[in-house]
Amino acid sequence: MATKTKTQKNSRLKPTVKSASSNGRPGNGRPAGKAPAIRVNQYGIPDWRLEQPEFEVIEVTDGPEVHYEIKGELSTPVPPIRESKYLTKDQHLELYRWMVMNRRMEVALENLYKQSKVVGGVYFGLGQEACSCASAYALGPDDWFAPMIRNQGAQLVRGFHARDIMMQYMAKAGSPTHGKDGTSHYGDIEKRHMVSPISMLGDLLPVMAGVSLGARLQGKELACLTWIGDGGQSTGVSYEGINFAAVRKLGLVLIIESNLWAYSTPMEYQVNVKDLANRAIGYGMPGVIIDGTDACQVYDATYEAVERAHRGEGPTMIEAKLMRMKGHAIHDAAAYVPKEMHEFWRKRDCIDRFQKYLLEKKWLTPAQDKEMIAGIEKEIDAEREFAENSPMPEGHTAAEGVFCEDGCHTIKPKYGIPKKAKRSEGTLKETEAAIHFK
Repeated sequence: MATKTKTQKNSRLKPTVKSASSNGRPGNGRPAGKAPAIRVNQYGIPDWRLEQPEFEVIEVTDGPEVHYEIKGELSTPVPPIRESKYLTKDQHLELYRWMVMNRRMEVALENLYKQSKVVGGVYFGLGQEACSCASAYALGPDDWFAPMIRNQGAQLVRGFHARDIMMQYMAKAGSPTHGKDGTSHYGDIEKRHMVSPISMLGDLLPVMAGVSLGARLQGKELACLTWIGDGGQSTGVSYEGINFAAVRKLGLVLIIESNLWAYSTPMEYQVNVKDLANRAIGYGMPGVIIDGTDACQVYDATYEAVERAHRGEGPTMIEAKLMRMKGHAIHDAAAYVPKEMHEFWRKRDCIDRFQKYLLEKKWLTPAQDKEMIAGIEKEIDAEREFAENSPMPEGHTAAEGVFCEDGCHTIKPKYGIPKKAKRSEGTLKETEAAIHFK
């Protein structure tokens, strides 16, 4: 007989926004319409979402087998898109194009994998394109970002080509790592200000806090954006990195992609809080809850966090509620996810919602949409063909660029000479540690 163990509500719970300058990036210009009222959760965290779904994930034990069921109100209508306070009409259209490009590129990657042309696995951000693209789109030209495995759209927005990502997965000589690594393990600290993903989840947080600190020492306040899942946000190094950024008021912009499943573990069974943004209270930093399938909410929340960072006001925690629509990676069929849960979030597909929004506002016609998608497919086909026809690396290059040799590159300040503390003339003071040692 099936027994039900531990039930907990998985409710989806909006932050006030300030006027801000564009600082040379998208999002500076249109007068704000009358926005819906901002709600707060039980701990006072602003919640921008236009719906707060209520349902329960239940662990069911039936003999040796364990599976999950879901119950609650799952037939509610899909909420509208929340009007952006910052994006112009043209920026809406450009953002939509990036999101479609992101998805079509990942479809191409999946096909390459099925054709055995990918070395290793493939990780997808299906359903998370708004979160990746809109947040990266809100950065200024000098700001830094550090994507995780589902944030390939952010790489496209920040200047990488689809061919770069495809060649990386195929371990081609022309890939960013010249065939020496797979998946998303590469960066570009010179031009695109991208820090390479780190497989140990959470480790990017202190790294990005360090990037912000390094820039400050050189006289520049920057936003340093990174993402983490609900599972990764529970790691110890996450706490250390966030706390350091909060104490030093560093420009860390953290987006928690609260995508409901840490691999095969539902969020309720790994944390005892309904909203991960509540954790911002303990760090003494602002937190906000948004609908991660609403590109306008993602953009506006990130835009404001970036502005705070530019003013030297410290980090921001943004919890984006959404659903990981595929398994952890291509090898994971996600059979543990209740079908009703998938269907609920499929109706809230971020691209479908944004497309409908643009059509309803008459900023996009069906003919223009069809033409744009055809253009993207043509571009992706060309990028895939380029990647497939690119050569594999020669054997003799295996050791090249692995170890740093004298003179291989110069490390120098990027923004200016770091500030040094002034030291008084005369004898140095003995430190407490030195006295204790004696």
